Amino acid sequence: MPIFAAPDGTRLAHHTRGEGEPLLCLPGGPMRASAYLGDLGGLTRHRRLCVLDLRGTGDSALPADPATYRCDRQVDDVEAFRAHLGLDRVDLLAHSAGADLALLYAVRHPRRVRTLTLVTGRARALGVDFTAEHRAEGAARRTAEPWFESAREAYGRIWAGTATDTDWDAATPFFYGRWDAAAMAHAAVDVEQTNEEAADLYAAPGAFRPAAARAVAAAWDARVLLVAGELDSGPLPRVAAAVADLFTRAELTVLSGAGHFPWLDAPEEFRETVAGFLDRADDADDGVVAPWGGRDSREADGR
Repeated sequence: MPIFAAPDGTRLAHHTRGEGEPLLCLPGGPMRASAYLGDLGGLTRHRRLCVLDLRGTGDSALPADPATYRCDRQVDDVEAFRAHLGLDRVDLLAHSAGADLALLYAVRHPRRVRTLTLVTGRARALGVDFTAEHRAEGAARRTAEPWFESAREAYGRIWAGTATDTDWDAATPFFYGRWDAAAMAHAAVDVEQTNEEAADLYAAPGAFRPAAARAVAAAWDARVLLVAGELDSGPLPRVAAAVADLFTRAELTVLSGAGHFPWLDAPEEFRETVAGFLDRADDADDGVVAPWGGRDSREADGR
């Protein structure tokens, strides 16, 4: 298991899955061990996934200072990861709350990111959050599910901030497009994979400066892909579209029948979407005009 040191000396672990060009992957949760990402719906057939266990999760060590769990303070960990892999520029993928970390990394190191893929990603770093109203709107799409009545009130209490552990258990089906055996097994290890102390500190006050981040995003020429689930409430597809509009060169794909973990609900479509996006970026870097317009980032860099 590869290990490297963060700037503050914390020992961080990462895992390599698959073959091909590297794709750096940041997990969500927040602060859930990266094992839940699996092979991202078979994306390992197309890319070598370099998956980071964030500090205090999975096989990474606990930091000496818990304040370093705050999202913006982990940007240096991602930069150390890039340097450890010996990469000049990276293709970066992040899921859920990990998208905030990826966005902050891109804001601080815009020329280090070749492409950015946000999978059902949060965007508090850009000043976009998911409201209780968004969650209710998403939940209303699941009324035909056999578990809906037993989960509806628990789901509401989660976003009202009054949920118990029992409520989280009851509402878990809302996060999946299909509440089947695979989803149940995936959800069953959530608690043991999550550092709750770190999760509570991840978005602590001061973590995000949306105005500055939006200014960088608006001027950034890197290619951005947002993947949303049709049945997800965080983000709703229309909210993901609003986030995409904050970038110069972004595209959005909404996967039919998918929830918050689209590589489980629609693995083939997820794999083809992400691999296709990365392949088009490869072609553009070889001098082919990108189908969504804009200059190649090397041209913008004057290289």
